[in-house]
Amino acid sequence: MFSFRFTASPRGARLARRLASCRMDAWGWRYGTPAHDSVELIVGELSANAATHGRVPCRDAELRLSREEDGHVRVEVSDARGERLPETRDAGSGEDGGRGLLLVAALAKEWGTAPRPGAPARRCGPWCPPRRTVSSGTGP
Repeated sequence: MFSFRFTASPRGARLARRLASCRMDAWGWRYGTPAHDSVELIVGELSANAATHGRVPCRDAELRLSREEDGHVRVEVSDARGERLPETRDAGSGEDGGRGLLLVAALAKEWGTAPRPGAPARRCGPWCPPRRTVSSGTGP
Protein backbone atom coordinates (compact mmCIF):
# COMPACT_ATOMS: atom_id res chain seq x y z
CA MET A 1 0.00 0.00 0.00
CA PHE A 2 1.22 3.47 -0.88
CA SER A 3 -0.44 6.59 0.52
CA PHE A 4 0.44 10.21 -0.11
CA ARG A 5 -1.28 13.42 0.95
CA PHE A 6 -0.81 16.32 -1.43
CA THR A 7 -1.87 19.92 -1.60
CA ALA A 8 -4.94 20.36 -3.76
CA SER A 9 -3.02 22.38 -6.33
CA PRO A 10 -1.59 21.78 -9.81
CA ARG A 11 1.87 21.28 -8.26
CA GLY A 12 0.48 18.73 -5.78
CA ALA A 13 -1.34 16.87 -8.58
CA ARG A 14 1.88 16.67 -10.64
CA LEU A 15 3.77 15.32 -7.65
CA ALA A 16 1.08 12.68 -7.01
CA ARG A 17 1.33 11.55 -10.64
CA ARG A 18 5.14 11.38 -10.48
CA LEU A 19 5.16 9.42 -7.22
CA ALA A 20 2.57 6.98 -8.60
CA SER A 21 4.83 6.47 -11.61
CA CYS A 22 7.83 5.74 -9.36
CA ARG A 23 5.77 3.37 -7.19
CA MET A 24 4.54 1.42 -10.23
CA ASP A 25 8.13 1.00 -11.38
CA ALA A 26 9.20 -0.12 -7.89
CA TRP A 27 6.39 -2.70 -7.90
CA GLY A 28 7.67 -4.15 -11.19
CA TRP A 29 5.51 -2.41 -13.80
CA ARG A 30 8.30 -0.73 -15.74
CA TYR A 31 8.16 2.72 -17.27
CA GLY A 32 6.57 2.66 -20.70
CA THR A 33 4.51 -0.51 -20.18
CA PRO A 34 0.76 -0.22 -20.80
CA ALA A 35 -0.13 -0.91 -17.15
CA HIS A 36 2.37 1.65 -15.84
CA ASP A 37 1.31 4.34 -18.27
CA SER A 38 -2.40 3.68 -17.66
CA VAL A 39 -2.05 4.07 -13.89
CA GLU A 40 0.09 7.18 -14.34
CA LEU A 41 -2.56 8.77 -16.58
CA ILE A 42 -5.43 7.75 -14.26
CA VAL A 43 -3.64 9.24 -11.24
CA GLY A 44 -2.87 12.39 -13.21
CA GLU A 45 -6.50 12.88 -14.20
CA LEU A 46 -7.98 12.13 -10.78
CA SER A 47 -5.38 14.26 -8.98
CA ALA A 48 -6.01 17.17 -11.34
CA ASN A 49 -9.75 16.81 -10.70
CA ALA A 50 -9.16 16.82 -6.93
CA ALA A 51 -7.05 19.98 -7.25
CA THR A 52 -9.54 21.70 -9.57
CA HIS A 53 -12.97 20.64 -8.34
CA GLY A 54 -12.36 19.28 -4.84
CA ARG A 55 -10.20 22.00 -3.40
CA VAL A 56 -10.95 23.35 0.06
CA PRO A 57 -8.48 25.86 1.52
CA CYS A 58 -6.03 24.28 4.00
CA ARG A 59 -7.26 20.73 3.25
CA ASP A 60 -5.16 18.15 1.41
CA ALA A 61 -6.12 15.56 -1.15
CA GLU A 62 -4.88 11.98 -0.84
CA LEU A 63 -3.60 9.37 -3.27
CA ARG A 64 -3.70 5.68 -2.33
CA LEU A 65 -2.30 2.87 -4.45
CA SER A 66 -2.56 -0.76 -3.47
CA ARG A 67 -1.63 -4.02 -5.13
CA GLU A 68 -4.62 -6.33 -5.20
CA GLU A 69 -4.38 -10.11 -4.88
CA ASP A 70 -5.62 -10.56 -8.45
CA GLY A 71 -2.61 -8.64 -9.82
CA HIS A 72 -4.35 -5.31 -10.39
CA VAL A 73 -3.48 -1.97 -8.87
CA ARG A 74 -6.22 -0.11 -7.04
CA VAL A 75 -6.09 3.67 -7.39
CA GLU A 76 -7.96 6.00 -5.06
CA VAL A 77 -7.84 9.77 -4.97
CA SER A 78 -9.84 11.58 -2.33
CA ASP A 79 -10.47 15.25 -1.78
CA ALA A 80 -12.17 17.40 0.84
CA ARG A 81 -15.43 18.06 -1.01
CA GLY A 82 -18.23 15.68 -0.16
CA GLU A 83 -21.21 17.53 -1.57
CA ARG A 84 -20.41 17.03 -5.27
CA LEU A 85 -19.62 13.77 -7.01
CA PRO A 86 -17.53 13.63 -10.16
CA GLU A 87 -19.42 12.91 -13.33
CA THR A 88 -18.49 12.45 -16.94
CA ARG A 89 -19.75 15.08 -19.32
CA ASP A 90 -19.84 15.79 -22.99
CA ALA A 91 -17.21 18.43 -23.61
CA GLY A 92 -17.64 20.53 -26.71
CA SER A 93 -14.94 20.54 -29.35
CA GLY A 94 -13.92 24.06 -28.37
CA GLU A 95 -13.52 23.32 -24.65
CA ASP A 96 -10.15 22.71 -23.04
CA GLY A 97 -11.40 20.37 -20.30
CA GLY A 98 -14.12 17.88 -19.55
CA ARG A 99 -12.59 14.69 -20.93
CA GLY A 100 -10.55 13.38 -17.99
CA LEU A 101 -13.11 10.99 -16.56
CA LEU A 102 -13.76 9.61 -20.05
CA LEU A 103 -10.05 8.71 -20.18
CA VAL A 104 -10.27 7.10 -16.73
CA ALA A 105 -13.29 5.07 -17.84
CA ALA A 106 -11.47 3.95 -20.99
CA LEU A 107 -8.34 2.84 -19.12
CA ALA A 108 -9.83 1.27 -15.99
CA LYS A 109 -11.67 -2.01 -15.78
CA GLU A 110 -14.29 -0.15 -13.75
CA TRP A 111 -14.39 3.00 -11.67
CA GLY A 112 -16.69 4.84 -9.34
CA THR A 113 -17.02 7.01 -6.27
CA ALA A 114 -17.69 6.24 -2.64
CA PRO A 115 -17.85 8.17 0.61
CA ARG A 116 -14.59 8.22 2.52
CA PRO A 117 -15.21 6.65 5.93
CA GLY A 118 -14.77 9.00 8.87
CA ALA A 119 -14.26 12.11 6.76
CA PRO A 120 -16.40 14.72 4.99
CA ALA A 121 -15.07 13.73 1.60
CA ARG A 122 -15.30 11.18 -1.16
CA ARG A 123 -13.01 8.74 -2.90
CA CYS A 124 -12.84 8.44 -6.61
CA GLY A 125 -10.95 5.77 -8.39
CA PRO A 126 -10.82 2.64 -10.43
CA TRP A 127 -11.62 -0.33 -8.29
CA CYS A 128 -9.82 -2.88 -10.48
CA PRO A 129 -7.54 -0.96 -12.83
CA PRO A 130 -6.08 -1.06 -15.42
CA ARG A 131 -7.52 -3.37 -18.04
CA ARG A 132 -4.17 -3.99 -19.63
CA THR A 133 -2.43 -5.25 -16.48
CA VAL A 134 -3.61 -8.82 -16.84
CA SER A 135 -4.34 -9.06 -20.55
CA SER A 136 -0.97 -7.73 -21.73
CA GLY A 137 1.06 -9.96 -19.44
CA THR A 138 3.04 -6.99 -18.10
CA GLY A 139 3.76 -6.57 -14.45
CA PRO A 140 4.70 -9.00 -11.71
